[in-house]
Amino acid sequence: MAKIKRIITGIIQENCYIIYQDNLALIVDPGDEASKIKAEITKLDVKPVAILLTHCHYDHIGALEEIRTTYHIPVYVSPLEQEWLSNPDLNLSAHVSGKAIIAEPAEYEFTLGDYNIEGFIFKVVPTPGHSIGSVSFIFDEFVVVGDALFRGSIGRTDLYTGDFDTLINSIKTELFVLPDELPAYSGHGDVTTIGHEKKTNPYFN
Repeated sequence: MAKIKRIITGIIQENCYIIYQDNLALIVDPGDEASKIKAEITKLDVKPVAILLTHCHYDHIGALEEIRTTYHIPVYVSPLEQEWLSNPDLNLSAHVSGKAIIAEPAEYEFTLGDYNIEGFIFKVVPTPGHSIGSVSFIFDEFVVVGDALFRGSIGRTDLYTGDFDTLINSIKTELFVLPDELPAYSGHGDVTTIGHEKKTNPYFN
């Protein structure tokens, strides 16, 4: 059974997640403060096997290269945002963070559908709208939604390739069809559940 650990990173409080089971781990969105992420991996006593990216904005990839090279593990990304990793204009680091982030290309590009990485079984679904290549990861125990859906809110749609109507449709068709009790882990802020957002999120009520 997969468990999940949140690590809050960087000045805009991005959520990096470690998903772990049987002493192995997936790392989702290593945004900043690589040393903090590595300390948590050591504390959990797990071996990372891959990095999964929900999308490629600077606050989700700032620690990517250090984590990748420390553990010698591959990165998975949407093909729609592969080039963002090495382009500070596209990943917004050139404009927003004041420090250009240039990462190496990801080893793997997601195809939508079911995955089994070292025994971690999950489904990759498209949740664009915050950015064109945003994806979410559905596990039996929870869903990781990146910056598509937040507790009481939704992701920004005023950035490059963002689109409000696309995001609303993504949430309705890919996330709100999941079980109400399923925990949803966002790229910023606290955990929520699918049912809580269906009932109370102001963008849908």
